Amino acid sequence: MARKALIVKHQKLLRKRQRIYEEMKKAKEEGREYTPPKGWQPTKYYNRCLSSGKTRSYMRDFGVSRQAFRRFAREGIIMGLRKSSW
Repeated sequence: MARKALIVKHQKLLRKRQRIYEEMKKAKEEGREYTPPKGWQPTKYYNRCLSSGKTRSYMRDFGVSRQAFRRFAREGIIMGLRKSSW
């Protein structure tokens, strides 16, 4: 499991990224140019599992790690997904 500090840091970066994107969109609608703040790089952001905070084995389509995906699929939390058997 990921350290709590990393999870909090990731959430803080996500909020900052969302705010910058909203400002960019607002500037585009108003017809002016927007320059993001210094030190803002999209490479700082990485995907984390929503339930456990893990970075590895992340499944982008569902937003969770492989282990959480299996658990959610088994419990029937993910809609339209069925465990296969043949």
